[in-house]
Amino acid sequence: MVNGLGEDELAESEGITMETEDQPKEAESLCESAEKDASEDTCQSDGGNPSTQDSNISNGGDAEDKQEMVDLKIIWNKIKYDLKIPVDSTGARLKERIHSLTGLPPAMQKVMYKGLLPEDKTLREIKITNGAKIMVVGSTINDVLAVNTPKEVIQQEVKAEENKKEPLCRQKQHRKVLDKGKPDDIMSAVKGAKERLPTVPLSGMYNKSGGKVRLTFKLEQDQLWIGTKERTEKVPMGSIKNVVTEPIEGYEDYHMMAFQLGPTEASQYWVYWVPAQFVDAIKDTVLGKWQYF
Repeated sequence: MVNGLGEDELAESEGITMETEDQPKEAESLCESAEKDASEDTCQSDGGNPSTQDSNISNGGDAEDKQEMVDLKIIWNKIKYDLKIPVDSTGARLKERIHSLTGLPPAMQKVMYKGLLPEDKTLREIKITNGAKIMVVGSTINDVLAVNTPKEVIQQEVKAEENKKEPLCRQKQHRKVLDKGKPDDIMSAVKGAKERLPTVPLSGMYNKSGGKVRLTFKLEQDQLWIGTKERTEKVPMGSIKNVVTEPIEGYEDYHMMAFQLGPTEASQYWVYWVPAQFVDAIKDTVLGKWQYF
């Protein structure tokens, strides 16, 4: 007898204790069974393929691959790039792709397709088709940082360079325009005279492609409007780096003139058959020597 309990009573007490200790194991076994059943149910619902969930994850390129694509020719800085892009991409998305091709940041791009390309419309809405040529104008950050030279210095350098070259009007790139002859509707010219800018646009002139061009000087807006049959470009006069002019041989009462819109000569916009009497007024107005009327 222990503490007043008989052997049978002690054994019975120990047996109760053992049963009590065994209960957690039984509960643990039930939990394991439940987990196993749940696992089997999951496998059955997946068709026995545990990787089904992973196979439904897109790799990120599938969506674009399935879209209708359009092939474009991107032209920037006289270099052509081939670009394939979904036709439902916006103008903003196109600028991002151009950035990846050229290194030209979107904020510094001027993208042209039948005018300035809107960023919020899709290529489909703009009616861009396969083989379309997209013109891009702009300078990289490095170009901008490299060109902090005052306009006066640029003009001196250009003049020195011009003295080393043959006359502009004899160069092949200009002859193809000048050989078309003087336009019939050009404004009359006065050799040796100097006049203020006219109150109407200068019209009847040619651009480098041989198309008709007119120049409108918006002094109140500090802009030069370069107009063609297709569109009108509104150029801030402060962005024009230089103006180059030269009399046309045999027609010295008319000049050929270039407006340098960027840091290099590649950005020059040429105009032919400018009446000589307005040449100085144009240069003074564009380069900052304002005229007061």
